[in-house]
Amino acid sequence: MPPTLASLAQHSALKLTVRAGEDRLERPVRWAHVSELTDPVPYLEGGELLLVTAITLPVDDREAMRRYVRRLGDAGVVGLGFGVGVHHEDVPDALLQAAREADFPLLAVPRRTPFLAISKAVSAAIAADQYRAVTAGFEAQRELTRAALAEGPGAVVARLAGYVHGWAALYDASGAVVTASPEWAARRAAKLAVEVERMRQRAAPAGAVVADTGTGDDRVEIQSLGTGRRVRGALAVGTGAPLGTAERYAVHSAVALLTLATERTRSLQRAEQRLGAAVLRMLLAGAPEHARSVAGELYGTLLDAPFRLLVVEPVGGRGEAGGELVETLEAAASRAGEPVLVVAESADAPDGTGQGAGDDGGAGRLVVLADDGGAALAACLATYEGREAEDAGLFAGLSSPAGPAQAAGAQQQAEQALSVARRRGRALVEHGELAADSVLPLLADDAVRAFADGLLRPLYEHDATGRGDLVASLRAWLSRHGQWDAAAADLGVHRHTLRYRMRRVEEILGRSLDDPDVRMELWLALKTTAGPAPE
Repeated sequence: MPPTLASLAQHSALKLTVRAGEDRLERPVRWAHVSELTDPVPYLEGGELLLVTAITLPVDDREAMRRYVRRLGDAGVVGLGFGVGVHHEDVPDALLQAAREADFPLLAVPRRTPFLAISKAVSAAIAADQYRAVTAGFEAQRELTRAALAEGPGAVVARLAGYVHGWAALYDASGAVVTASPEWAARRAAKLAVEVERMRQRAAPAGAVVADTGTGDDRVEIQSLGTGRRVRGALAVGTGAPLGTAERYAVHSAVALLTLATERTRSLQRAEQRLGAAVLRMLLAGAPEHARSVAGELYGTLLDAPFRLLVVEPVGGRGEAGGELVETLEAAASRAGEPVLVVAESADAPDGTGQGAGDDGGAGRLVVLADDGGAALAACLATYEGREAEDAGLFAGLSSPAGPAQAAGAQQQAEQALSVARRRGRALVEHGELAADSVLPLLADDAVRAFADGLLRPLYEHDATGRGDLVASLRAWLSRHGQWDAAAADLGVHRHTLRYRMRRVEEILGRSLDDPDVRMELWLALKTTAGPAPE
């Protein structure tokens, strides 16, 4: 604790006597200052014990003394020390009465106690308090370091909450609460989502004090975690009062330790990326046993249980969208304690896979392996399913569940789904959708429409002259699988008329309707085009 007026009054060597303001002696003293000015306020900062002998003060003017005491109180001066036996044998009545009326602390300083002794006592007490704070801060740092090494980030948050006599919460890169202490603090921490999101938009390191959190009377400080330009997480600390020196040491130590826990070094990250790329190459090459051997325990059971493969590419070079997807996947996987493998494809790699996602979160294509039915995929589907690609900033194709031995097939499925996502302008397409959907939407591109228009153009031109309805007749005949009577009935013509029209179709197109490939092409062309080709 810093020195107070009470501790100075109880100092045996100073022999101070309290003459007014007995109820306000617990106020901390930041410094002891001597001034005989009639208005010393412009030279004060607040928190001082002002020492005077009243050599220039109009001590017999009661109204002047009231103004003097009131001005000192408004300036934050904590008390007045009056040196008796120098110019006045006792505290002048007007000054004493003004101090008592304002309940302003006034201490009588005996002649044998020099003002310098009071300044030294205050300075020594402040230094001792700072030393205690620094010592306590270093001890907190040691304890937090032990907790980080032995138990991880959760233990650091728990120890910190105890040190600050409040609560603490850790957020991941997505802004979700990872852990909070005490347990009830998780609800309060969740209410800070908007403030944490603002913090995530700023370059690390960054900090902010939240004035109105809607969490009661807490004073909350939020500190970003991370050493690069991207924020890797945040730490919130809630207390009933501003942090003291020792508490702030503890918070800074926790920020450093949690940053180390969440921010891997570039060399380690790149090593893991290269390892992930090698594991993926082995899986795609049909060597799952080698992949397991190389991965060791890094990916847990991911290479044993059914997984799904996700291929992602940005829209228009918007690499930040891939970074957001990686954050979504990794944050969900971290909360669920499940592994996820993320590899960024590199154009200079022999098989298309190279370095990992990197600091930018994936500026190009990404390949992801995640547990089938796991939290990472669930978060991905919840975020991107049903969205337009332009809105999400990416295209993604997701394979069906597969085992390690089927990784190459899963990649092919994901690429097929990605191709459909591009065609349809969708952010995410699952391969399972393709089997349940019609093949016709897959043909809805310019090349297919051009083929269909070219194939059917002679029939549309024939019908445009009013010499028969060959297109409608062909559609009816194909829809009835070549059954003459049924197709003729649909058209309201005689079956001989329909036979004549089909012979004309063969003559104009130069193709035989007995050929099943020809019938298939004509049917798909009819389904693809909506009307006559433009002139």
